[in-house]
Amino acid sequence: MTTGYVIGIDIGTGSLKAVAVSEAGEAMSSVSKAYPTAYTPDGFNEQQPELIWQAFVFCMHELQKKINSPLIAVSLSSAMHSILAIDADGIPITSAIICSDVRSASIANALKNSTQGEDFYKVTGTPIHAMSPLCKIKWLKENKPDVFAKAYKFISIKEYIWWKLFGKYEVDFSIASATGLFDIKNLGWYDKALHWAGIKPTQLSTPVATEFSRNETTPVITSLLNLPANTPFIIGASDGCLANVGTFATLPGTAALTIGSSGAIRVSSKVPILHFPSMPFSYRLDKNSYICGGPINNGGIVIQWLLQSFFKIKQPSAKEYTIFFEEINTVAAGCEGLIFLPYLTGERAPVWDAASCGTFFGLRRHHTATHMMRAAVEGVCFAIYETLEMIDVIAPIHQLQVSGGITHSEIWMQMLADITGKKLCLVQTEDASAVGAAYLALQTFDIHFEPSKPPKIIEPCRENHNRHQKNFSVYKLLYPSLKEAMHVHQLNQ
Repeated sequence: MTTGYVIGIDIGTGSLKAVAVSEAGEAMSSVSKAYPTAYTPDGFNEQQPELIWQAFVFCMHELQKKINSPLIAVSLSSAMHSILAIDADGIPITSAIICSDVRSASIANALKNSTQGEDFYKVTGTPIHAMSPLCKIKWLKENKPDVFAKAYKFISIKEYIWWKLFGKYEVDFSIASATGLFDIKNLGWYDKALHWAGIKPTQLSTPVATEFSRNETTPVITSLLNLPANTPFIIGASDGCLANVGTFATLPGTAALTIGSSGAIRVSSKVPILHFPSMPFSYRLDKNSYICGGPINNGGIVIQWLLQSFFKIKQPSAKEYTIFFEEINTVAAGCEGLIFLPYLTGERAPVWDAASCGTFFGLRRHHTATHMMRAAVEGVCFAIYETLEMIDVIAPIHQLQVSGGITHSEIWMQMLADITGKKLCLVQTEDASAVGAAYLALQTFDIHFEPSKPPKIIEPCRENHNRHQKNFSVYKLLYPSLKEAMHVHQLNQ
């Protein structure tokens, strides 16, 4: 009997990934297409929407060439917090301002320190930070009044792709819940947040459930994407929420841990997890559940920086990453007391401070470049561990379902297990968010599946965990001790 397949697509911050998944839930093949990010020292991080659409078209074509089975549906995942302004014809009048853009940091800080900030956070579940579209729209109003006045709508990059497909402005509950503009309990736009940003509900898309689908692509789009007629598209959810689905991290005691360019720790919950001082996020997965946790800014980008700075490699290959980890593995856990605060691009959870910066601490004459490189990677793991502690107190975690670039290095995964003291579980190596989008499509069509391959388990080494605890206790003191100096330093630049 011929079985079909679904395509899960993740619109990421560095590339678009597409994965073909069979009705049995097995990843069959995948493709990806990278696109550039334009950034400036003052915090601007932008991408061109048309290049992302071209990547979408490319991946749809290339993946279908590889699979000789009927296509059942396409389902979408996307990075959160992007925003672009469009005119009445759907033409972008700004670039896509992505999650790492911090131009609105001063706006976010002022809001966070107000009574409004706490109210907005508790209603929307979105941390008050420059990543939030709420603050980015306010920045456009105050700094680009001509652009703001011309804007017909403010949409995410996923909404732009959806509009290109169907000519409709619709946004799933999950992406909407990461805007800082959406009431996550009542599932509608939050009037007070919209008023603060200076916009009306008509300037945003219509919120719909994550399993919402359409199949009426025009003949031009159907031909462009080489699709069978009336192929359903599931609008899907955010990348973070779908990473939990893609790694089977939806049961109590399990958390999804992703480290790619950045990183995050997330648990599934029937209710929002809200605590204003540390601001864990609570984003909708569907009508009945939330994905709650904390994100870090600095994951794989720290390793990329190390390779570029210490090895002078502009575009590291997989082999060069392998050599890097083998090199740092020659240094004992704990780096002989050397500690790195990995805030190269500021930090989100748990400090939420765009002015924070990277710092080596405890540097002595006996430390080498290899010590510094290992300390930097340990610092990334400490950042995840500190965020994990924040969630662990509220929703105890026993096992971490891992995904992202970290899964390509057993040395890195073992280091993370040792530092956190938690068991790591690797279910599959394909992009977890894209696979999660595909699983959502299978669930939408009532196609039942279970993972057939046993997961890879990485157990922590207790001796190394105890050694790391000494450095971690110092690590947690560094940001509070250096915060004032970091802010003065930023003002002096």
